Amino acid sequence: MLKKTTLILATSLSLFAMNTAELNINQKDLEVGLKFDVGQFNNNVEPQTMFVGMKMLIPDASDSSDSLTSIDPYFEGNFMIIRPVSDAGLSLGIGFKLNYTQVNDKSFMSLPVGLEASYELPFPNLIPMFVAAHVYYAPQVLSFLDAKDYVEYRINYNVEMIKNVHLNVGYRNINTNYFNIGRKNYNDSFYVGVKIGF
Repeated sequence: MLKKTTLILATSLSLFAMNTAELNINQKDLEVGLKFDVGQFNNNVEPQTMFVGMKMLIPDASDSSDSLTSIDPYFEGNFMIIRPVSDAGLSLGIGFKLNYTQVNDKSFMSLPVGLEASYELPFPNLIPMFVAAHVYYAPQVLSFLDAKDYVEYRINYNVEMIKNVHLNVGYRNINTNYFNIGRKNYNDSFYVGVKIGF
């Protein structure tokens, strides 16, 4: 009986949960992330509309468009609400994140707010394909420690090769601005990766 209950529970979670684990790499950078569907844990929230997550980026200084003497890993906790806005496959969201890193021995922390968009390409006879983008910005009032402001933008294309397994190709640009050393490009790179829903 316990085996049957566990199997039914696991099957139902895999059908309705849209938690994701993501891994993105290029020649020198490693990025890992997790997102959890709040609707899975709270009956008052519609599934696949509200997410909390975390991300870590371990970059190489050579993937910055500035000359950096030292660069530490980037950490973030994030929150996002996203909804479909049409039957044509377009979804829009708003989110915020708390991030932390160090560049040239200066500590950076900010609370950027951003917009996210995802569009499923209208090719019903092919495998599902998506284009997504986001932009995040933190002005001085939402920047802490040595930080002055923060700008991040990202675009990616992904293909759902098998159900809940997406292959990604993307581009990211992360800019950090400091009071003492000015604006420093933290990362400017293309990447490939995989995202798995569970």
